[in-house]
Amino acid sequence: MLQPGDRIGLVACSNPLPDAERGRIDLLCDRLSNLGLVPVLSDCLFAAGQPRSDPDARAAALMRCYADGDLRSIFDLSGGDLANELLSRLDWTLIRANPKPFWGYSDLTVLLNAIWQMTGQPGRLFQLRTLVGEDGAAQTRRFVDSAFGGSDGLFSADWRFVQGEQMEGILVGGNLRCLLKLAGTRYLPDFTGRLLFLEGLHGGVPQLVTYLSQLKQMGVFDRIAGLMLGTFTQLEETLSPVAVGQLVAEVISRPALPIAKTQQVGHGPASRCLNIGGFYRLTRD
Repeated sequence: MLQPGDRIGLVACSNPLPDAERGRIDLLCDRLSNLGLVPVLSDCLFAAGQPRSDPDARAAALMRCYADGDLRSIFDLSGGDLANELLSRLDWTLIRANPKPFWGYSDLTVLLNAIWQMTGQPGRLFQLRTLVGEDGAAQTRRFVDSAFGGSDGLFSADWRFVQGEQMEGILVGGNLRCLLKLAGTRYLPDFTGRLLFLEGLHGGVPQLVTYLSQLKQMGVFDRIAGLMLGTFTQLEETLSPVAVGQLVAEVISRPALPIAKTQQVGHGPASRCLNIGGFYRLTRD
């Protein structure tokens, strides 16, 4: 848990934040300071209008956060496409020797799962910028209660089973498109006996089906102990959450695999936090 006075790192390991976000990041830093935290900003958060900041600099900024013994947690504020170019630039021995929570979502699925696979350190699938989003007041309360007080408000979600009755295991996964960037690499997590979480922002039925088909052809659905689904934002503008769950079950075509879905984890402004590398047990109500 965090405590007032703790220093926390704010980084951008994926796409740099647009200059238009500077005011929002200032607001976020003010909110964190009001909570008693001390934000330490990476010099790679913004890239002066460029689509890509230097990957060596981004990797070095992250490594400085791990090497700083007074820094309690690392929060990635970015998303997009570029997180995987850092993987070969990271010092995994240093990360392993300096465990601390890494928080991020979307494209940071790449780092969350790679860190778990390479070091055994759990991470947190959560975007800190939601504290100053459209549901910022409620998100801040959840964050304070959970990160400072130890309650499970930020970490709990309502799950509805699509098929099966129960599941339990260690959780891996995150954004479906971004997780597949790890396919064929040493950074892909071991799926055997795990629970797999998947969510998505962009794409319709064809995109969801092709990504699921790739996982199926990799044998992932034959090895996991359960599948947990979050929101699929663009797709659910035309399909109901129930229909999305049914489509996933149809593509996977494994009736014995427990599948559960929530509307409370994904790219929404009130998204809850999941622990990548954490243990979960779900049971049908």
